[in-house]
Amino acid sequence: MKLPVSWRASAAVAVASVTLLTSGSIAGAAPADVDVAAAPDIPVANVKGHLGQLQSIATANGGNRAHGRPGYKASLDYVKAKLDAAGYTTSIQQFTSSGRTGYNLIADWPGGDANQVVMAGSHLDSVSSGPGINDNGSGSAAVLETALAVSRAGYKPTKHLRFAWWGAEELGLVGSRYYVNNLSSANRSKISGYLNFDMIGSPNPGYFVYDDDPAIEKTFKDYYAGLGVATEIETEGDGRSDHAPFKSAGVPVGGLFTGASRTKTAAQVTKWGGTAGQSFDRCYHSSCDTTSNINDTALDRNSDAVAYAVWELSE
Repeated sequence: MKLPVSWRASAAVAVASVTLLTSGSIAGAAPADVDVAAAPDIPVANVKGHLGQLQSIATANGGNRAHGRPGYKASLDYVKAKLDAAGYTTSIQQFTSSGRTGYNLIADWPGGDANQVVMAGSHLDSVSSGPGINDNGSGSAAVLETALAVSRAGYKPTKHLRFAWWGAEELGLVGSRYYVNNLSSANRSKISGYLNFDMIGSPNPGYFVYDDDPAIEKTFKDYYAGLGVATEIETEGDGRSDHAPFKSAGVPVGGLFTGASRTKTAAQVTKWGGTAGQSFDRCYHSSCDTTSNINDTALDRNSDAVAYAVWELSE
């Protein structure tokens, strides 16, 4: 997740329209009686395996996977190879920021209605001060494993599925903004929803749901209600991640978050466990954001929630 604007002044530079079956929301949204058991199970061991690879890439490339650094391109190459082998049509979008070349990776699953595109994405870059395993290896790995689960299942959704990994988010949403700004108005209107996953394995986690599009929000809340896990509205990162350019362009957006530098309250500990008076992620934007900086339960639940929403909103 990027820093607030005042901290990054030096930097350059889903789902369908809301029409619930009963009160005006997204076509294909989850019904009132949610069968959580029907959601595909995403093996957390697989997600952690991707995180291990991202950690190894960072370790071999100066300790980070930041924009314009070799660790970022190596991370992108790793994700792309997995998707190519799974039958995706992948493309790399190149841009320039802060005098360095950046890359977005876009992966389309064959089939589905090309006039109704459900997107799920995450930023793949880290800050320069660390490997960025929670921020945002966690979201990137969960989206990757969900995409691979689509392939394993031979899933044939009604809507078209597209997955994305964004570059230079930490410099001000540069990659996702470039993608949105370079879409024609016709192609932009075909995106029925964008789901964003930025930090979903925080070590002292909360369970936060974006409250942007009502139907997407309901889908995630229904999933967590089925698990008996309370959620709260996400406010810490509001407008600070890659959903923002999509929202500004009129695309319905939603997503999940487990918290960054804000402090967990005693009331939140009662809901979720963990440690009161401590940040959700004490290693946020630091060198200690390694594979040791992940809560496996949060990562597991959120990875399954990614897949649940992708299936529900694209069927």
